[in-house]
Amino acid sequence: MSHQRPAEGDQAPEFTLPRDGGGSVSLSDYQGKPVVLYFYPKDDTPGCTKEAIAFTDMVDDFAAAGAVILGVSKDPVKKHDKFIAKHELKIALLSDEESDMCERYGVWVEKNMYGKTYMGIERATFLIGADGKIAKVWPKVKVPGHAEAVLDAVKAL
Repeated sequence: MSHQRPAEGDQAPEFTLPRDGGGSVSLSDYQGKPVVLYFYPKDDTPGCTKEAIAFTDMVDDFAAAGAVILGVSKDPVKKHDKFIAKHELKIALLSDEESDMCERYGVWVEKNMYGKTYMGIERATFLIGADGKIAKVWPKVKVPGHAEAVLDAVKAL
């Protein structure tokens, strides 16, 4: 069952998920702060690696703007830990193995590759304002220049 993607101005769906390194993260942990929530298909694949590195390279800029970055995929925490260690990532990666959160954010979609149809995560980013509402949505993200565009949007909040 696929959910509608939340739109700009909507209340961001609450979540609690396990994160890299153990423990869990909830959206409400960051009340009063902008949150960059980005969904990506799979750890350690070319596009996802480039995206994670781009956000890592700019993590200080996001922090200076008061924002936190959370990456989400269906990969288990152990895989996230390996991915972070391999590429020295400095962002939190959350594990949505049941794809429950992906569904609530409308990014669990039917994909098509080589004529085969399957369900997967659409690369998408949500900027959640300090008020807990979605300030901006980037559907079907193309990685080059994306982290910069998101940072500009954070600064414009």
